[in-house]
Amino acid sequence: MNELDERYVTVEEAIVDAFFILSSEKEFEKITVSDVVKKSGVVRSTFYNHYENVPALLSAAEDKTIEDIFQLMESFHPKDDHQLCKSYFLAICNYTKENKFLASVLHSPRGDSFLEKAMMMFHKYVATVSQGNAMNINKQQFSYLIAATIGATLGVLHKWTAEACETPAEEIADILTTIFLNGVLPFMEN
Repeated sequence: MNELDERYVTVEEAIVDAFFILSSEKEFEKITVSDVVKKSGVVRSTFYNHYENVPALLSAAEDKTIEDIFQLMESFHPKDDHQLCKSYFLAICNYTKENKFLASVLHSPRGDSFLEKAMMMFHKYVATVSQGNAMNINKQQFSYLIAATIGATLGVLHKWTAEACETPAEEIADILTTIFLNGVLPFMEN
């Protein structure tokens, strides 16, 4: 990556990070370009070099959040190992707790479109992962079982964030681990 590319990525990260901060301070619809440039320290023209408007930035922030979650998933390979599963789900819980944007989007009117976008990306991921699937189920069944895992995980995270993450992340990770190991993994092994 050359110096210009690095600067472009750095500026883009500053803009998205500023948006993440702003999203914990006010509703998405009330965030303006002026807010973002002030918080990020970039000039207005630089903002427009990267994003057409705030809705385009919101979409990019959603994409970054989904990519972060998928990076966590990349290191997870389902085995009947309670500690491995708990570590994975604890990482997801900690990411959710630290990323106020994710909690905000889950509870906003955009929540449905965010989940739809996440599921579309997830199906691409499942298609790639299931090509090397050594389990004794077909790709469609595998895709549905993974979708069930994601749906259950998102449902639990939605409830947890609605309750201001009062329950310790370790307890939520235990719940998610139990759901996966007892509710989904046995079907994958059939």
